[in-house]
Amino acid sequence: MVLLTRFWILAVLLSVPLHMPAANAQNWPTKPIRLIVNFPPGGTTDLMARAFSQKLAETLGQPVIIDNRGGAAGNIGLEVAAKAPADGYTILASSGSPIVVGPHFYKLSINVDRDLAPITPMARILTLLVVKPGLPVKSVTELTAYLRTNQNKLNYGSVGTGSTLHIHAERYLFANKIRATHVPYKGAALMVTALLSDQVDFAFDSGLSVQHVRSGKLRALAVASNSRSQLFPDVPTMAETGTEVNDALFGVYAPTGTPRAIITRLNREIGRIMQLPDSRAALATFAAEPVTLSPEEFTEIQRRDRERYGVFIRTANIKAD
Repeated sequence: MVLLTRFWILAVLLSVPLHMPAANAQNWPTKPIRLIVNFPPGGTTDLMARAFSQKLAETLGQPVIIDNRGGAAGNIGLEVAAKAPADGYTILASSGSPIVVGPHFYKLSINVDRDLAPITPMARILTLLVVKPGLPVKSVTELTAYLRTNQNKLNYGSVGTGSTLHIHAERYLFANKIRATHVPYKGAALMVTALLSDQVDFAFDSGLSVQHVRSGKLRALAVASNSRSQLFPDVPTMAETGTEVNDALFGVYAPTGTPRAIITRLNREIGRIMQLPDSRAALATFAAEPVTLSPEEFTEIQRRDRERYGVFIRTANIKAD
């Protein structure tokens, strides 16, 4: 009888850890959720996160609190999120740069493959090659010729070393055997301000430059996509100009180990919210469109993009500034 009792107690104790995650996932959320944004306020990633956070809070019945952790090309927020408890109460909104390009430049205390679980893409943003108003070029061909005549005299901006926007510019320069000086900024808002104030000559930008292109304050020479944009139908693609450049997806992630039920629910709810008319209208202000993928599909796309960027970075021997 004593042995049977001990066996029953042991069986109960062993069963508790197996059932608790499922129970926690079923009751989730019971407290506020922290949404880490790994870039400063006012940038494209921040604006995109705010496009769904309020509606997500209403849907889940708990506040979704945005925590901006900018710096180090998005890697500070990335590491904070990956090291958070995998309980569904910390998620990350990030551009594709720290996920698919950053690992090829930085020695991190985490491994994005191992320590972050992709939940869902937020959107794909139109990326433009833009030049400052005073630069005497009206096409990519003219920019290339101008850079060739003025080797290393011009500079280009990015949102940080190891960002996709940095690599877009390097891919363009490498393909055309021309050079320019890289000037990294701590976020898209600062980079676009630098363009407008003649501090840099050109840049690839996702989102924030759209309003300035429309107003004539900046000039768009090309779009980084496989097809022309409906917003700027007269602007050629980079592929048309001889250099293929495609951007990575902005997405939402959780620490690895977050219960599958929570990831599935977040994937469903964020995907639904981003397709709502007012969400789509908010995204359109910075030339973004929602993308719907399962966590598995999103994971595979991120893996392929990371490999693709790695091949180019090694081929062109690009180093961190």
